[in-house]
Amino acid sequence: MEGEAFTDINGNAISLDCQNHSGSCREFTVSSPKMSIGKVIVYTCCVWLLAYAVFFVTENTAVLSGAILITLVGMMLHIHFVKVDHESLLVIGSLGIQVSSNFASGRETTTFIEMSKIKDIVINEAIYMHQIIYYLCVLLKDPTEPTAVSCVVPLFQSSKPRLNCLVKVYKSCQEILSKC
Repeated sequence: MEGEAFTDINGNAISLDCQNHSGSCREFTVSSPKMSIGKVIVYTCCVWLLAYAVFFVTENTAVLSGAILITLVGMMLHIHFVKVDHESLLVIGSLGIQVSSNFASGRETTTFIEMSKIKDIVINEAIYMHQIIYYLCVLLKDPTEPTAVSCVVPLFQSSKPRLNCLVKVYKSCQEILSKC
């Protein structure tokens, strides 16, 4: 299952990489394509041309300075908080699940869920815009009632892989969870 190509819910190419660290430890990484420099240039040119048109009418240089500043700050915020390069799911049979997101700026967010808190991993469906999408999620046990679910933690939120990719990850996760 190493380096297989899939698509996300919008039809964009993504890749799934599965690494078997041991019989009860697997890591799944879903990678999105890098940010297109062409799109960045087009957006930057549009903002700056609009700013130049406003400058031409108002003859106020603050408009041009503001447009440059807004463009640079906007790109930095997008790279640091929005654009996810890859998401990973590390399943360790006796310990738990670690979910990580790596952003284009190099920032990483990591969450760990103990195995004692996990009820199950399931593929759920949701209505998104005008379509039904599937997503992988972890069901957490309710501490007061063991048969109930207290929380649903969605996985691969940024890459949004299609069902065929989710099924591969789901089957492998269930194989590890069944050994516990």
